Amino acid sequence: MGRSPADTNREQGRKDADPASWFRSYMHGGTSSLISTLTTVVTFPIYKTVFRQQLHSTMVREAVAQLNKEGPLKLYRGVAPPLLMRTLNGTLLFGLQDTFLQHLSWANPTLPGRVLPALAGLGTGVVEALIFTPFERVQNILQNSNNDRSLPTLRSILVRLRSETLAYGYYRSFLPILARNALGNSLYFGLKDPMSSALREQGLSPVASSFFSGVANSMVISLTLYPLSVLVANMQAQVGGEKLGLWSSGQRLWSARQRRLTLLYRGGSLVILRSCITWGITTAIYDQLARRPN
Repeated sequence: MGRSPADTNREQGRKDADPASWFRSYMHGGTSSLISTLTTVVTFPIYKTVFRQQLHSTMVREAVAQLNKEGPLKLYRGVAPPLLMRTLNGTLLFGLQDTFLQHLSWANPTLPGRVLPALAGLGTGVVEALIFTPFERVQNILQNSNNDRSLPTLRSILVRLRSETLAYGYYRSFLPILARNALGNSLYFGLKDPMSSALREQGLSPVASSFFSGVANSMVISLTLYPLSVLVANMQAQVGGEKLGLWSSGQRLWSARQRRLTLLYRGGSLVILRSCITWGITTAIYDQLARRPN
């Protein structure tokens, strides 16, 4: 039998530290995400439609009508944070994953090889949440049309958030973001290589197997963690007002959705579509870059 991706990861982790290989992981992650930012621009109206559904529990046609009424000039209000986040996120996501994977391999040689990528992904998700929660907070405020008058510019939002405590300002809804990112990254890296290997065994090319591995992965993760994204959107979109904690915010959201999962998952199909496109392309590009001889 050939070596599994997990066995390969373990063997690489036991090698001497190679700063150049770590740098390549960060570079490949940043490059793949930078290229895939085109999909972020193209699919941003989909993302904004989903955000309105998450915030107001509206049907697709109602969310589209809201955006149409606001006009094309406001359609891309809030696109800058996700574009910046997308490139930085890919750089850190794949680079930190490789760094954590190697350190875990050295420190825990008895751990099963297939567990290591998932554990490294968990650690990557924690760092990701610490760095990107403020970006997501600003993005959600920008996308909420109710803030257009009171907070018309990015500068006004930053000034307002600085006046709040970290827990209610930049790091509003940190705990659900931490749970979502840590679990999501753990699932992504734990499933990515096994899925890709299984698809190659069915005769798909390396690029196609990586693409469909990313697509399938994003579908699993989006379906599982979508309620956390809805909670984050509702907690972060408002500034000021009642300062509800996590439990109270969750209860209010659940009541607002009439205690029905179908209403909580409203907009989920569009999230899956957008996520599948983005992560399929990102995974295929990253794996292709990683396979190239150095």
